[in-house]
Amino acid sequence: MKSGERPKLVRGLRQESRRFRLLVIVIGFFLVSLTFVVISKPDAILFSLNGKLPVEQAPTSILIKQKVNSPPATSRKTSTDALRGDPRVVDDEDDVRPKGTKGEEEESRVLSEPDPTSGMTELTPNKDGGGRKSDEETLGGEGKGKEGEERGHAAEKHKVTLPTVSNYTIHDTEDTENGKQDDGTGPDLQGSKPLCDFSNFRANVCEMRGDVRVHPNATSIIFMEPAGSQRDELWKIKPYPRKGDEFCLSHITELTVKSSKVAPECTKYYDVPAVIFSLTGYTGNLFHDFTDVMVPLFTTASEFNGEVQFLITDMALWWTIKYHTVLQKLSKYPLIDFSKDDQVHCFKHVIVGLHAYMEFTIDSSKAPHNYSMVDFNRFMRGAYSLGRDTVTVLGEYPKVKPRLLIIKRHRTRMFLNLDEIIAMAKEIGFEVVIDEANVSSDISKFARLVNTVDVMMGVHGAGLTNCVFLPQNATLIQIVPWGGLEWVSRTDFGNPAELMGLHYKQYSISVDESSLTEQYPRDHEIFKNPIAFHKHGFDFIRQTFMDKQNVKLDCKRFRPILLEALDNLNP
Repeated sequence: MKSGERPKLVRGLRQESRRFRLLVIVIGFFLVSLTFVVISKPDAILFSLNGKLPVEQAPTSILIKQKVNSPPATSRKTSTDALRGDPRVVDDEDDVRPKGTKGEEEESRVLSEPDPTSGMTELTPNKDGGGRKSDEETLGGEGKGKEGEERGHAAEKHKVTLPTVSNYTIHDTEDTENGKQDDGTGPDLQGSKPLCDFSNFRANVCEMRGDVRVHPNATSIIFMEPAGSQRDELWKIKPYPRKGDEFCLSHITELTVKSSKVAPECTKYYDVPAVIFSLTGYTGNLFHDFTDVMVPLFTTASEFNGEVQFLITDMALWWTIKYHTVLQKLSKYPLIDFSKDDQVHCFKHVIVGLHAYMEFTIDSSKAPHNYSMVDFNRFMRGAYSLGRDTVTVLGEYPKVKPRLLIIKRHRTRMFLNLDEIIAMAKEIGFEVVIDEANVSSDISKFARLVNTVDVMMGVHGAGLTNCVFLPQNATLIQIVPWGGLEWVSRTDFGNPAELMGLHYKQYSISVDESSLTEQYPRDHEIFKNPIAFHKHGFDFIRQTFMDKQNVKLDCKRFRPILLEALDNLNP
């Protein structure tokens, strides 16, 4: 070999060695990157920014992956425990269970535990390491073909576990790919209809169809605008049907309803509609429990046959326990306490506020599906499994007397001659039952009592609200105190009773039957022209004519009213 060729050969070998090492480095880096992609699936971590918040603003829990082949979960954890991998078992329902008697705890548990037979796939407990199924998985599981099964298995591989109080599972990016989350690209189900209707004199209601995101932490409900939409709406609503009552609404949380192309990332998906309403206001008074919540909630939610999720702002846990029988009839799913929830709930249909009309009534010409008070009366009897749908015809059972329930009051608007009234009713032929309805009453027990009677009577007051449990064709008798209260009495109870299919009688007492004669001279203006005092406002009316007045019924004058009620029982 020539002396000049040896250095060239050495340089060539060195260059080949460097190329080989570079190739090894490149191949090694490729293998490492491939391994990272296969194992960690970073596509589930990196979010698309089309209609979503940046990843740093997304819930931390979305970054926690669930292993596909992990064993079934045997315990539930709090958010903090799940994030740090703490193995301690935590009873996640302690926070929502009321502290009190055992009975209260059991009733609360009914409200907070999901129904395993329900159809809302989001709220199916994670019993097998899986959880919520997409529409495609459901179709695949019901024999919709091989393609549906394959899509269902594919979706099963993309799950995350959310460290929430209930610890359910949801889909991540697979839901978006399969169309679960519209991101503004789906059909415009809302059309040109505004998100909210503020035209009703008593209640504002918003209703949205499409991609709707409920974000309690921000007290907002966001309607995701479809592509090309120029909707740009923003509404403020307090979801309690006392429009114009500033004192009442001052205690209600205000929500923002808006359209937008940007919204927080969904953390829970639902296949059922949502109804959002408040429980503060005047609840606690039996009449307002029904006129402000029960009747409007029935009107708004009964069309869904239990397949609806309730989200409650200004939660009153004692109230939900008292009326859990009715709430469970209207919704199969655990209540969501809006003020204590940190998730972003995604629905295809959301109603904010409740449809309400006149006091304690349903306007069937405006209500969904033309619901009426007859429907509500039937619903209430069914909710409490009451045995009588209609009154017993007089004489059908010769040894059975018609039953009269007298609503007794202890503080205001009392009957001062109750024994005399009872004697007169028995003489006519009634079996008389005396009871008092108040806020502490066992509503289920009182409902069963009311359903056994044919006639119910009482002085104007919340106790008459129990007429919702009367059988059809029963009679409600309202005693109207002195003071020009005929109109409000008929509005509150007379019209609703007749709309429920009941007979209604209204008896206005005379001056001689009022205890006001012990407080004012007989020539006082309060007896000559009581209507003139109405200009002082409702507070004055309540204090003067309601809170400070009792009734001594003139049995001779009242007797024909009871005889008419008896005649109503004839065929």
